Amino acid sequence: MTEHEIQNNIRVAISPYCVIFRANVGCGRTFDGRYFDTGLPKGFSDLFGVRKSDGKAVFIEVKTEKGRVRPEQVIFLEQMQKNGAIAGVCRSPEDAIKLIKK
Repeated sequence: MTEHEIQNNIRVAISPYCVIFRANVGCGRTFDGRYFDTGLPKGFSDLFGVRKSDGKAVFIEVKTEKGRVRPEQVIFLEQMQKNGAIAGVCRSPEDAIKLIKK
């Protein structure tokens, strides 16, 4: 299963518990050559939102079974956790539900 498919499955699975969004990150050039950047910080999680029960911020880095977490993603998740957010790496909808219900 691709990371994109896992992301979509997680979004559906946690929708009863969270308002969740997919972050489209990256940079590149437009067809006419102009540079663009999404403006999100390095390491920003794939999915973010709030838990419905208490409004707590949620950040989920989605990876495939063999996918590796980059150092800047680890730093981002740690910073979010230190500031009271629910944040972690999930490789399946079941992982995401466990994270949300902590």
